[in-house]
Amino acid sequence: MTDRPISRYPVPEILDLPEDLRTRILAVQEKSGFVPNVFLVLAHRPDEARAFFAYHDALMDKDGGISKAEREMIVVATSAANGCLYCVIAHGAILRIRARDPLVADQVAVNPLKADVSTRQKAMLAFALKVAQASASLAEADFEALRAHGFSDEDAWDIGAIAAFFALSNRMANLTGMRPNDEFFTMGRTPR
Repeated sequence: MTDRPISRYPVPEILDLPEDLRTRILAVQEKSGFVPNVFLVLAHRPDEARAFFAYHDALMDKDGGISKAEREMIVVATSAANGCLYCVIAHGAILRIRARDPLVADQVAVNPLKADVSTRQKAMLAFALKVAQASASLAEADFEALRAHGFSDEDAWDIGAIAAFFALSNRMANLTGMRPNDEFFTMGRTPR
């Protein structure tokens, strides 16, 4: 484990946080065995942290036409395109676990359109990357390409919203110098 700082901004002590954030962070720690650095770094500004995590949960913890593993694929692909080390590493770990595949996260991060994923998932990732990198050029043909793979317009919204939200997350992680937890690097790489 490293002892390098996890942020260029002050990181509050968990016990000094407002009760709602402290309770949330301690619950995450109990479930995962550690506190993901994103919680501590963003807690520097509690009101913004609350809004961030509420929107994250609204996008990532819902049911719909996109599985939780596919949602993580979108995060990994767009975060790699945005050069966000924290999100590629942290969400790559979650993707490996949710997909039950130790290889998929690295493949999606390096080249999502060559990864060992379905053609449906490649269409989803191509749309997400367009939202992340060239949203002004989105056209009806992009939505038709998704529909051809069984995605609804509501699914397109979800794909785009995840890409857009993580553009914010990626930029905040880069702004703060957020470092991935060491634990994320090994998670989901070997079968349990």
